Amino acid sequence: MDFNIAIIPGDGIGPEVTAQAKKALEAVADEYGHHFTYTEAMMGACAIDATGNPLPEETLDICEASDAILFGAIGDPKYDNDPTAKVRPEQGLLRLRKSLGLFCNVRPVKAYEQLIDNSPLKREIISGADMSIYRELTGGIYFGEKHLSDDGQVASDGCSYSVKEITRMAHLAFKEAQNRRKKLTLVDKANVLETSRLWRKTVTEIAKGYPDVAVDFLFVDNAAMQMILNPKQFDVILTENLFGDIISDEASVIGGSIGLLASASVGTENALFEPIHGSYPQATGKGIANPLASILSAAMLLRHLGLQDEAASIETAVEKSLELGFTTEDLKPENPLSTSKVGDFIADYILNPEDTNRNFKNIHAGQSTII
Repeated sequence: MDFNIAIIPGDGIGPEVTAQAKKALEAVADEYGHHFTYTEAMMGACAIDATGNPLPEETLDICEASDAILFGAIGDPKYDNDPTAKVRPEQGLLRLRKSLGLFCNVRPVKAYEQLIDNSPLKREIISGADMSIYRELTGGIYFGEKHLSDDGQVASDGCSYSVKEITRMAHLAFKEAQNRRKKLTLVDKANVLETSRLWRKTVTEIAKGYPDVAVDFLFVDNAAMQMILNPKQFDVILTENLFGDIISDEASVIGGSIGLLASASVGTENALFEPIHGSYPQATGKGIANPLASILSAAMLLRHLGLQDEAASIETAVEKSLELGFTTEDLKPENPLSTSKVGDFIADYILNPEDTNRNFKNIHAGQSTII
């Protein structure tokens, strides 16, 4: 099959980790007989430097014409440390999400057995945790009407949701639950908020069309506590923008490393896939950045395109790299692999899983080609 993929490397370590995700995609293309056409585009600080615009129109056009978008990271200290800057890298990503109608953020969170001891939570609490958080991305209090009184003493932020906004999110989350363990948890504050009561009423009605999915409801304060006490209870979490922002960041500690957390932002016509980490400018060009989150984002991209087996091959390769200790220094301070060599190993394993598994003892530190 043929697909057009827009690639936005971005700033800092973005180009380095995105290059490794592209290696994984190319290995998948070779192994499964697909053809991916890549078109690179600028966004973020690099785009401001080149054009004065954090999201050039050419980039937007490329993204709109693509089947999917693979994105690296944005941000640069010269903007981060200048609160007076009128044009900022983040404005490009916000505009891209709005222009493409990317209303649904998806963040998988999994406790990898090899990294459980990296988490601040106890092994018996998080072992086996595996969830997918569906966060509404373009509505709610972040986008509501804002007001500050003339004397600066009173401020307000409006929060509103429509049945249409809730419905399109709910269907995506229910379909995901059908493909997982068939459980969906709606996180809200329906005992206090009118918007939450609308979420609960709408989701309850939609649930009738998914009789194979068990549905439960948690107030957000209880959900935050349960994320620490018993994260294994969650399968698919559905929630609004503000609650999703908080819950997903809380859940990120379960995985043991931010370097393994991928995400997707999905709309009706377009979808963007990215690691949740930032541009990490201190590591730029040093070959130490963990590319696994970007590689796992590529796996999510493949699932979006309907290539389930292909996505699974990437995920299996990532698990094998963790099992064998072929990782960057954030996960393995002694004898780590470089960013590029981790990408080489992932591609190798996708193409040669039997040989790689059989001969892994012959793969020297710093090298991921079979010898």
